[in-house]
Amino acid sequence: MMYSDRELSQKLERTEALANAAFVESRAALVPDIGAEWIEVAGAYALFDGPSSPVPQTFGLGLFEAATGETLDTIEAFFRRHNAPVFHEVSPLTDAGLLRLLGDRSYLPCEQTSVMVRKIENEMPPNPKLNRDVTTRVIGPGESELWARTAVAGWATEGEGLAAFMLDLGRICTNARGGFPFLAELNGRAISTGMLYVFNDVAILAGASTVTEGRRRGGQLALLDARLRFAAEQGCRIAMMGASPGSQSQRNAETNGFRVAYTRTKWQLHS
Repeated sequence: MMYSDRELSQKLERTEALANAAFVESRAALVPDIGAEWIEVAGAYALFDGPSSPVPQTFGLGLFEAATGETLDTIEAFFRRHNAPVFHEVSPLTDAGLLRLLGDRSYLPCEQTSVMVRKIENEMPPNPKLNRDVTTRVIGPGESELWARTAVAGWATEGEGLAAFMLDLGRICTNARGGFPFLAELNGRAISTGMLYVFNDVAILAGASTVTEGRRRGGQLALLDARLRFAAEQGCRIAMMGASPGSQSQRNAETNGFRVAYTRTKWQLHS
């Protein structure tokens, strides 16, 4: 059994913090002028990857050590130095005093995420629902651009601005430590992408995208199966992912054995 307790939350939040830290390190190596960096304060990771990136925020605040006014002073100064907004992803398993502290400092909730988990079995039975014409693989050297452009193509209907932004993020995440970029191909043509991050015995599934003409062909189901099997080979025992509460992504995850461990709230500083 996996109980939705503080210990599980610490494991999941630390894993997501490590994955984001690896992303920041990748950005710092590839685009040093941005000044990407991360720090640890009272067990929480504060991460900066540019003011327009979704990465600048904290993970694990109040979950490993009680957060104090001094803790928030240090974190807020870090983001202020980078001219970035201040966001905290806060687990409901954290100390209740943190919520009062955030309220007293003019933070407001702005977003919620269903943190979803499932066990990874050592040996998974074959999935009869897989489309055998779809093949999957981890990309090879020199294929970061292919992965990123395939991912962007799946977001094409969301507008050119978002597409350019996703292309940039795709190039960074495919070079991040602990990351394994997966492609699904139909008759030799890339149709879907998926990221897998592995830290200790936890795997994070992210980066799902499918090109318009490749939808409903089983690309994402094949990538889910392939990433879980790969994670098992790496010694992972838990898979996690995030989704908007009640979204189609959450329903798809629940259909494939995931359950909601808890709902996390993002808080933004207003001052």
